[in-house]
This record gives sequence, structure tokens and C-alpha cells, in this order.
Amino acid sequence: MKLILASSSPRRSALLSAVGYHFEVRVADVDETPLDGETAEALVRRLARLKAWKVACSEDEVVLAADTTVACDGEIMNKPEDHAEATRMLRRLSGREHEVFTGVTLRHVGGEETFVERTVVWFAPMSEAEIAWYVDSGEPLGKAGAYGIQGRASRFVTRVEGSYPNVVGLPTAQVAKHLAKYVQPAS
Repeated sequence: MKLILASSSPRRSALLSAVGYHFEVRVADVDETPLDGETAEALVRRLARLKAWKVACSEDEVVLAADTTVACDGEIMNKPEDHAEATRMLRRLSGREHEVFTGVTLRHVGGEETFVERTVVWFAPMSEAEIAWYVDSGEPLGKAGAYGIQGRASRFVTRVEGSYPNVVGLPTAQVAKHLAKYVQPAS
């Protein structure tokens, strides 16, 4: 079967390529606003399903859709809209742990399967100058929780419990396990 990635994320594309898959990208545009009272886990599950169903799928294709968010004390921290929101998020994450959730849906003509991966990340305490330096780099914009663990923010990460690639945007080990029923990596 042919693999379709329903995501414009360069990080997801890089992760999927790194573990050996060839795929076509078909972007699924959905409203990512959380519903009232929705938990982070429920949000990423719902959005992964929505994205998967937004992309056309023929009988010889399997669509992989994913959504990642950060939660701190139950508060969903999606992509910041501006520098001020990124600063607020990073102050909240400073010196403490938070959770990263990625929902993944695999859809094919015969149905779908959806799962959610959870990873816990700990940040070192960050000074106001460090937060300003990081926000000024521009890296926090466009990233859930206002940080990219694979970039400059790695200097603040003291511990990761669970899947590191999940924090980047795709839990590759779980994805490969589920994809094995439909698509094999390139040799």
C-alpha cells in the first residue's frame, strides 16, 4: 500500500523518512481549537482523526495523520500566536514537568486505528533573559508548548520519560509497529 502523510510538518516528514518510509504528503487543513472542557489527550485524538478523514484515500493507500500538543497541569498549550504568548508558556514550563501528547490515526479503505502517545518532559529553571533569548530566536512560534526539543530548547530539557520523537511530533516506534500491517519501510 502507498503511504500518505496528512501533515505539512517538516519535522513529521523528517521523522517518517528517518525510519525508512517513502510517502506522499497531502495536507489536511483543520481547525485545531480545543473544544470546551476537552483534555489534551482527547484533543490530539480528535484532531488526528479529523485530519485523516480530510484527506482522500484510495483502496491502495493508507493515510497517516497526527497532532501533537503540550499540557501543563491540564492546560493545553498549542502553538503560540505571538512572542508574548510564547513567553507566557515558557515561564509556565520553567523548572517543572509537563506532558506531550501525540494522537495518530491510520486510515484505509477498511477502517481506521487511532492511538495516543504520552511523553513527560522536565525543563530546568529558565531566567527571564534565557526565555527572551529563546523567544527572540523565533523557534517557539509554530510549535506546541512554544518549544522545539530538537533545537535550541534542548538546552533547557533535563529529562524525558517516554518517546523522544513523540515530543518532536511523531512517536516513530509506535507508528512503525502499527504501520507494519500495511506498509513496509524501504530497503
